[in-house]
Amino acid sequence: MFGNLLAGHRRRVNLTQEALAERAGLSVRSLRDLESGRVARPRPSTLDLLAGALGLSAGERERFVEAARPPAGSPRQLPLGVPGFSGRDAELATLDALPDGPSTVTIVGPAGVGKTALAVHWAHRVAGRFPDGQLYADLRGFGPAPAVSDPADVLRGFLEALGVPPARVPDGVDTRSGLLRGLLSDRRMLVVLDNARDDEQVRPLLPGAGASVVVVTSRDRLAGLFASAGARPLRLDVLTDGEARALLAARVGADRLAGDPAAATAIVTATAGLPLALTMVAARVAFHPGFPLATFADDLGVTSDLRRVLSWSYGALAPPAAELFGLLGLHPGPEVTVPAAAALTGRPVQDTAHGLAELARLHLLIEQRPGRFLLHDLVHDYAAAVARPDRAAQHRLYTHLLAEAGGAASAVQPQWLSPLPETPVVPSPEVAREFFAAEQEVLAAAVRQAAADGFDAYAWRLAWCLAAWFAPSGRWPDNEAVQRIALDAARRCDDPLAVATACRMLGRAETRLGRLAAAEEHLTEAHDVYRDLTDPAGQAQTLHNLAEVRQMAGRFDEAVAATADAVRLYRDAGHRDGEARSLNAQGWLLAQAGRNLEAIDCCTVALAIQRERGDLNGQAATLDSLAYAYHREGRPQPAIAAASEAIRLFRESGDRFHEAETWGRLGDTHQAAGDDQAAVRAWRTAIRIFDDLNQSGHADELRLRTDTRSP
Repeated sequence: MFGNLLAGHRRRVNLTQEALAERAGLSVRSLRDLESGRVARPRPSTLDLLAGALGLSAGERERFVEAARPPAGSPRQLPLGVPGFSGRDAELATLDALPDGPSTVTIVGPAGVGKTALAVHWAHRVAGRFPDGQLYADLRGFGPAPAVSDPADVLRGFLEALGVPPARVPDGVDTRSGLLRGLLSDRRMLVVLDNARDDEQVRPLLPGAGASVVVVTSRDRLAGLFASAGARPLRLDVLTDGEARALLAARVGADRLAGDPAAATAIVTATAGLPLALTMVAARVAFHPGFPLATFADDLGVTSDLRRVLSWSYGALAPPAAELFGLLGLHPGPEVTVPAAAALTGRPVQDTAHGLAELARLHLLIEQRPGRFLLHDLVHDYAAAVARPDRAAQHRLYTHLLAEAGGAASAVQPQWLSPLPETPVVPSPEVAREFFAAEQEVLAAAVRQAAADGFDAYAWRLAWCLAAWFAPSGRWPDNEAVQRIALDAARRCDDPLAVATACRMLGRAETRLGRLAAAEEHLTEAHDVYRDLTDPAGQAQTLHNLAEVRQMAGRFDEAVAATADAVRLYRDAGHRDGEARSLNAQGWLLAQAGRNLEAIDCCTVALAIQRERGDLNGQAATLDSLAYAYHREGRPQPAIAAASEAIRLFRESGDRFHEAETWGRLGDTHQAAGDDQAAVRAWRTAIRIFDDLNQSGHADELRLRTDTRSP
């Protein structure tokens, strides 16, 4: 990734983002966008300015420019390389000897022994052998149980990195795993699966046949992968005495060690061959080049306890950095951004950025991506242990997260009625989706932590924001999990609006998961609370959701009645968008019940409102309902006209799934009108789209129709 390379060069010459921006004549924001990957293809003039400001050699400049031109669908996801890596020659030779694929190697060993450092260092060293790119995922296997990465989420990230549009990522681990194997079958890629919990977490992420190589790191032996995937085990032990000395020399200088060999021996002995402990000590030694080496050895004492090393490193921090480190123990993890850390401290972003950079230099943090910092789980545990209770800092953090998540939720779901107390700054939909993709795990962890720590008002509101992301991506189990926490938190708040919101969002998730009885119970409670609050728009939203439950349960008359009540309430509240969408829902249900003329009347009114308000996706859905009602009424010409316009609008709004559904119904209308050739053309178009979206069930149903109608 170009952003990682740029950040690495910047740190090599010891420049902050602000300093490099000034030296290159660029804005700090432009530099941050490049390092974060938000801007992936910088202008040639920008590359020249940066290369000059960084003092790159001719060879470095050539690689720098080449990195800014990655081919589409060739991800470069490796985290930043480990500076000053040394030793592990035998293990590197084993990795170098791996065949070009398919092959899998497991690097296993205890915590802090350097598994990730070895895997990432080797991956960068051999990246040129894999022209189709590198995939990387931190599986977080040994953090708190709720934070462990779900293979389904990792697969989604890999598929999108390989160019699969978000709307085309299928549901289910097995389907996603099969698609990944298909995409990698003719590619030569390197896949790094870091910090795996067990075999079951890893197995769906393996590419299968092809020329790819997979490196898995774990504290677990992963014995099941030996038989199922032919994995080669590589056991990583603590550093030998010679390797530990070489690592220390690489970090602080061989001359400095030679000046006091006894102190060097004491440091190596005290850190017990654990690279994590040794790099922390080396970082502090390097930070004070004028101090005698014996000073650090005497302070450290003779111990093999990593916690003792952490305590020693923490105790040596300047007060602002020590305060920041302790406050990071209050962050839910797994990654923290500079603005989030600034919210914890209550200090300016630039000051906090310098503090994070200092902690990273001392190896108490890892800058996993530009501007995103990760605490090793052992370090996070220590930070949490030394953190002092600070509810004001937690309040600032949750306020910051809610402001960002609330704006993103409003951007991706503009029709939703917001329960948030303040109107957030709303970014563009593209920026909002990037935010959720990066922060979804942090936000889910924040919901859990806020509820556990007594910040219930934040817990249910953050859960509502997450629903705006989980719902359109079909992540209903994840949504259900956070909404259950939200409902418990809402009840503790004794806030009726909180209870109504959480009940409704939980009911929507349960509906999609097929738990209709539980969904109806929660939605009915939400409706009653909204009614008691005299909130007609909230009642209408809930009735709209109840109509879906009742339709799925086969209770069409009750579903129609619910949509009629929703239309009336939306109208009373002056919510025109909601009124139109409920009118369309009512029309669709009436058409399914054979009440076609009433359906046409409802949808015609809805369409007029949506055209007046410019709701293009709403117009497409209503035109589709109109086409269905005209078809059921035996009027093929207006049905074909409405369906054709719906298809155009769905296509313009990027809603390919509903475009395909409408193509399928258009084929039914052509068939009923006696035009079998037009019907087959429409069905085949729908099949192509469904195949693109990996919706095999829908595609196969239409194939049966084309098989019986094709000449």
